[in-house]
Amino acid sequence: MNTAELEEQRRKVEELKKKILEQKRKSAESADDAEKRAEEARRAEEEAKRREEEEAKEKEDEARRKEEEALRKIEEERRKQAEEEAKQKAEEEARRKAEEEAIRKAEEEARKKAEEAQRLKEEEERRKAMEEAKRQAELVAQKRAEEEARRKEEEARRKIEEARRKIEEQKRLEEEAKRKKAEEEARKKKAEEEKKKAESAKGGKASPAAVQAYCSALKQAWADGALSKDEQVLLATLRKSLGITPEEHASLEVEVQLEIYLEAVVSGWKDGSISPEDSERLDELREMFGISAEEHLRMEKQVRREILKQRA
Repeated sequence: MNTAELEEQRRKVEELKKKILEQKRKSAESADDAEKRAEEARRAEEEAKRREEEEAKEKEDEARRKEEEALRKIEEERRKQAEEEAKQKAEEEARRKAEEEAIRKAEEEARKKAEEAQRLKEEEERRKAMEEAKRQAELVAQKRAEEEARRKEEEARRKIEEARRKIEEQKRLEEEAKRKKAEEEARKKKAEEEKKKAESAKGGKASPAAVQAYCSALKQAWADGALSKDEQVLLATLRKSLGITPEEHASLEVEVQLEIYLEAVVSGWKDGSISPEDSERLDELREMFGISAEEHLRMEKQVRREILKQRA
């Protein structure tokens, strides 16, 4: 039973005492009733104390029982662990003794053979033993030499591989630099050509080649359904260099958006039905491009008719 529970029991007893005193105060008008109530209060107090003691005892018994159970489990675990450790030690001891006995027997057998061989041909055996030792030493030396040679070979191969990677990396960097240089030169050349075309087209309508180039750039920029700030700047620069007027830009942008939307419709209906993802994508493009529902239905009807015609 913990302190909080004891405090709760004491609080209940105090409250009961207060109630009893209150009852005594109220029943002071009648001596007989007061005595009776006092007796009842006393009995109630004794009953409360008895219940409190019984509950405390029960809780203490329960706590002691749980503690004993926990100790019993811990002791059981320790006993099992000790038995397991003792079993492992016994097995290890038996294995060690068996190994020692085997070694002892082998050594005894070797000793007997050595003594017998020494008795028969001591000098010959010594010579053979020396030759065997020499041969073993040579084998060990040869093995070590082979391992050392293999290690050196692996080290050399590793260094060659590292050198090869470095050379390839250097080549890649050089090729990357050449590619960037070539792209830069091509970009400059293209810019100069476009500048020349723009200068020749100033004061009049853009040439078909300029319109075609600007259409291609517009389609590439609008491919993801939106224009970034960088793309807007690039398109403005390109319009200026190609001599594209704002009216031509507006007209070409509408054409490009319709073309992109038509391609999206074809892609969505290519299997004969449209998925929720494709439908959501078309809704996003339709909202971005400002395409009306009638225009969408017209395109969708045309695409479905073409798909059915191809399947037929």
